[in-house]
Amino acid sequence: MTSNSASDHSLISTSLATPALRSDNWLNVLYLARNWAEASSKTDSIKKDLSAALTKLEEIDLFFAYPGTALLARLKQWLEEDDAKAFLRLAQRISTTIVSQKYHRDVSAWNLEELEDEPVNRLPQALTHIKNKPYFEVLSVVPHAQSRWQHIQEEARGVRRPEDEFIYQTVIVGNAPDALTAILINPDISAVVLYEGFAAHAANENPLLDVFNTVIDLSASDDEILTLRLAQAIKKIRPELDIYLLSDRNIEALAGKPECHFINRIFYQMEEPLELHLSILEGIRNRYKTPFFDNLKRYAQRPIATFHALPIARGKSVFTSNWISDMGEFYGPNLFLAESSATTGGLDSLLEPTGNIKEAQALAAKAFGADHSFFVTNGTSTSNKMVLQALLAPGDIVILDRNCHKSHHYGCVLAGAQPYYVEAFPLAQYSMYGAVPLRTIKTALLKLKAQGELDRVKMVDLTNCTFDGHVYDTRRVMEECLAIKPDLVFLWDEAWFGFAHWSPLLRQRTAMGAAAVLTESLKQPAALKAWEDQQKKLGNAPDDKTLLNTRLVPDPRAVRLRVYQTNSVHKSMSALRQGSIVLVRDVDFEHVEAQFHEAVFTHASTSPNLQIIASLDVARRQMQLEGYGLVSNAVQISLEIRKQVNSHPVISRYFKVLDSSEMIPSAYRPSGITCYNSHDISWDKAAQAIKEDEFMLDPTRMTLFCGHAGFDGTTFKNILADKFNIQLNKTSRNSVLLQSNINNTRSDIALLIRVLVEIALDLDNKITENANDYKKAFRLKVRELVEDLPELPDFSRFDDRYREKPKADTLHGDIRRAFYDAYKESECEYIPLDDPEIDKRLKSGPVLVSANFVIPYPPGFPIMVPGQVITQGIVDFMRKLDVKEIHGFNKNLGLKLLKRTAGKDKKK
Repeated sequence: MTSNSASDHSLISTSLATPALRSDNWLNVLYLARNWAEASSKTDSIKKDLSAALTKLEEIDLFFAYPGTALLARLKQWLEEDDAKAFLRLAQRISTTIVSQKYHRDVSAWNLEELEDEPVNRLPQALTHIKNKPYFEVLSVVPHAQSRWQHIQEEARGVRRPEDEFIYQTVIVGNAPDALTAILINPDISAVVLYEGFAAHAANENPLLDVFNTVIDLSASDDEILTLRLAQAIKKIRPELDIYLLSDRNIEALAGKPECHFINRIFYQMEEPLELHLSILEGIRNRYKTPFFDNLKRYAQRPIATFHALPIARGKSVFTSNWISDMGEFYGPNLFLAESSATTGGLDSLLEPTGNIKEAQALAAKAFGADHSFFVTNGTSTSNKMVLQALLAPGDIVILDRNCHKSHHYGCVLAGAQPYYVEAFPLAQYSMYGAVPLRTIKTALLKLKAQGELDRVKMVDLTNCTFDGHVYDTRRVMEECLAIKPDLVFLWDEAWFGFAHWSPLLRQRTAMGAAAVLTESLKQPAALKAWEDQQKKLGNAPDDKTLLNTRLVPDPRAVRLRVYQTNSVHKSMSALRQGSIVLVRDVDFEHVEAQFHEAVFTHASTSPNLQIIASLDVARRQMQLEGYGLVSNAVQISLEIRKQVNSHPVISRYFKVLDSSEMIPSAYRPSGITCYNSHDISWDKAAQAIKEDEFMLDPTRMTLFCGHAGFDGTTFKNILADKFNIQLNKTSRNSVLLQSNINNTRSDIALLIRVLVEIALDLDNKITENANDYKKAFRLKVRELVEDLPELPDFSRFDDRYREKPKADTLHGDIRRAFYDAYKESECEYIPLDDPEIDKRLKSGPVLVSANFVIPYPPGFPIMVPGQVITQGIVDFMRKLDVKEIHGFNKNLGLKLLKRTAGKDKKK
């Protein structure tokens, strides 16, 4: 991932990778500096290249505090004075400091003087209090001439105090476009100070900002309006940032305006620089605090005698043991000191929080853009069941993705709700499903409406994003469904997608992000006008075909926006395994809050893991303070993996990261975008695809196709783990899933590429050196994995005994009754999968009805649910499966079926 300029990359890669490209370009300066220092002649061309490289870097470094104008000026001085050795020393210091981010923790990195001592010894006495404090940067948008900028920076440094908890440096720009550019490309910026009177336009156009033209409106002749519009744009792009306003107008009146509610504080110009400084630190402190984790640390420091049922608390039984003291040595004392089963003495209860857990959940809700949040310590499986049980009652209908996680299906069993299964588009060539088309969801709603059962439909329950990375246009799904039934509840299972909130582009595809935008848009007069215009166009009684072909908008006066989102925080953020969260944005939550708490009581442990709760608290802190940069890095790593794998001359013979054109049918991609790495794709076009395409791929999820290498997914996964120490978890018949996350580094990319090269070269050697029999066997294996694939079975129907209206053109059924009918062993039968009796009954009856869930891994979706009629397609698929793990199926016994007598004597 090297480049001499940002323009060498596609614009989408460039914008998301600016910090990485900046590091690369500084290393390129270092490379040229070494050549210059070692050259004995012809140095003019090297100096010319160095000058050009520094000019390009200045365009980016303008938006970062380090190395700053003083160090850059000194570097240029050495270039002008032909001092190659001095230039090399300073270039090496700057480049390595940027790559290692040493300037975050070592003040000496900012010094002009070159000192050779250890960093701890070269800190000026007056600045020792700064070392090892969390570092961030503040963006100041000023109306002053550039000659004044250094004075503003010095003034900010002048109010530092030894007791400050954090340390920051100031980045200064003079206009609104540059301010937006800075917050987009500099992840260290955590606060913004707006000095009223800055310019509305930059000297040069920035195409990066065109991406956000729907949220940016900088057309204002009045300084006050411009300032507020810029503040609004900043909040929409990076909502975690604190904003402070300095004005010379009537700030008392300004502070009272509703549109100023998101500004942390308004000051009268610079009459109180210390107060501004303290306010900035307080804003960071509010995000930095972790109420439960902080309290747990204090608890661990107290001398406590325990007389409760948790012997491991305080660790005495561990550290004094002759037999398990190694456990204490491995985990350390704090794990045990911070354990308790008490909810008193400074601790709080997860089931009914009133103190620090309640405060931690409130901070999490604010961070994710929700009204409420609930911590869950036994995974998103439990989170989903909590929501389903809280909001659904026996007989309610839920539109449910048949390929969703099993927790949703079991949730329907627990709640007694009737699932109306809707199918995702199939990707048979990869033995996986995509996501459910909106047309399919609308068809289900309209059929239920025609049947007179729309009032029973309570929820639409979908997975966003899917295991394989398919992401919905959440706003459009909710808008069109609400146009048919305005009080629908939406449950979005975003187990894998929690990180997306900290990406300004991906956020709009999250449940909470879309709900926020939808809430705002429904308040606008344009929303009512759009609905009225639609009514005129559709008439009084539009047929279903017309409704299916129309981009529906809801009546804003009728909509009750009720959105729930579940996140496996541990899957994409720094939380311990099983750490999950339920996010709520429900205008009617006060009416269901009591039953939601009942669901929490039902499913949550009365002995929750305190360390998981603490990790949820800490994960929120990290994402609020550095999530933007971490997510940008994760996306860039995924882009680089795609590029390296698909363009490598050896790897690409056997492996490929599948792109959008292979994972999403063109009908759902009106933008025409085929992949993230094509050089002809501009950043704004890619962003347009994110806004308009029905489905997009989460860029951090990469399906690595391994069929052409002769490996099924499980075998290849085991090879990577056992031989090369590379771990992953999701596989299909001919692929494995790679995930980049906030934990990955560029070194991980290098390891992966080296391993894939080694495997590919080994295949080359085996094919070249072995006899024709080996080659023939290899080709047959590839054909089996690439061409001879089973068709993916759709959901058939529930057996008539589990349907209220067997002749109706609807699919929902009483899954709960079927589930419990199977508890009577006398009402069940087993038939081996290869028994001819199965084929006979498929042709002439009686029908085969599944008694339980059957879930093969991979692909991981239920191909049978209790009460479902088994079809020839399902049997064919089962017979072709070669996976070892099939939940709900005992190979020795065969298919477990409900007899025709089962459930006959039961009424609804």
